[in-house]
Amino acid sequence: MSNEPKPADPEKEKRKIKSVGKMKEIMTGYYIEAKTAEQTGKKVAWITSGGPVEPLIAMDVIPVYPENHGAMIGASKMGSDLCEKAESMGYARDLCSYARADIACAPINGGPIGGLPKPDMLVCCNNICGTVLKWYQVQARHFGVPLFIFDTPFCHTEFSAEARRYVRRQVDEYIEFLEGVCASKMDVDRMHQVGRLSLEGQRLWQAVLDTTMHKPAPMSAFDAFFHLALIVTLRGTQTVVDYYTALLAEMKTRIENRISAVPKETYRLLWDNLPIWYRTRWLSEKFAAHEACLVADTYTSAWCGTMKYLDEADFLGTMAEAYSRIYLNIGVDEMARDVIAMIDKYAADGVVMHSNRSCKPYSFGQYDIKKIIQRERDVPVLLIEADMVDERSFAESQVDTRIDAFMEVLENRK
Repeated sequence: MSNEPKPADPEKEKRKIKSVGKMKEIMTGYYIEAKTAEQTGKKVAWITSGGPVEPLIAMDVIPVYPENHGAMIGASKMGSDLCEKAESMGYARDLCSYARADIACAPINGGPIGGLPKPDMLVCCNNICGTVLKWYQVQARHFGVPLFIFDTPFCHTEFSAEARRYVRRQVDEYIEFLEGVCASKMDVDRMHQVGRLSLEGQRLWQAVLDTTMHKPAPMSAFDAFFHLALIVTLRGTQTVVDYYTALLAEMKTRIENRISAVPKETYRLLWDNLPIWYRTRWLSEKFAAHEACLVADTYTSAWCGTMKYLDEADFLGTMAEAYSRIYLNIGVDEMARDVIAMIDKYAADGVVMHSNRSCKPYSFGQYDIKKIIQRERDVPVLLIEADMVDERSFAESQVDTRIDAFMEVLENRK
């Protein structure tokens, strides 16, 4: 038997997104910089994924995201072991698997990159859930560092004047906190530049996602899950602007050359909730086998979904509303309107909802949203029960059967 490697499949090679290599290069450099921060004298802040990162960038603090780390743990299939370790430490299995995996990693420098760099401070914004409050308190005690809590009231139907004043005041307190830890004043001009770059990066990210309005779509939601990392991590930097400018150009070229994410795209689907990180490839291949492409999702679009509230000329003043009205901090009726708008925009034939055991704010309203979608658009909806990191909550045969049945429904409607 020959030991020579198989020649690359030209069809698969053609569909590969070339920008992936640049993304890996940027993220490798980012983590090396964060891990060597003590030697370079830079500060490191752990921050929640929905937290206002721009003031950190303006203060030259390196932002580190335990949730991104959680995604890497999930993709590396290390989630179950780390979640079990957290449970042996006394944390209930019902808690978020990002939190359990992160708490379990901290004492042993565990995970795929040997643990996260030690923080000098923690910044916790509760616009994504309430679990992060206790999670970050645990980590602040573990590392013996200060914690800033950025409290955003839940926006059931509106963002009141009282809420605006309350959150705006915290923006000033947040800056005072950073100036205290860093022992330096914020450069106002630098903050203005970071705000401009943040907004430009968000516009570009939205433009990248919108290329999937084209039929066939040049990329899928599974690709978006990967390319999301920079808009989360380094929002407000020129690096993000440059990267998404190049990625957008690549997507336009793929459209011109009719290179699609899924060969013979026949069905266009919308994904709701976080990815099932340890099964993204399996799910991607499963849907592709049915000639179905997940053309959009509510998760990756969250990092550009509140641009309409931001004003480049008054970034600090307007970020109070933008950070309060993100997808997970609004009422179910508004979430349903957002999903329906995406169904229309991307011409989706169906919706796949991940009922995520870990993420209660994302999952609790899904049955109501499903009813609203079916009433307003008569679009089939599939619910998959799983967990974003903990593989113990994924039943492959059950999910496999449900997807087959769902696709049969779609086929009968064509």
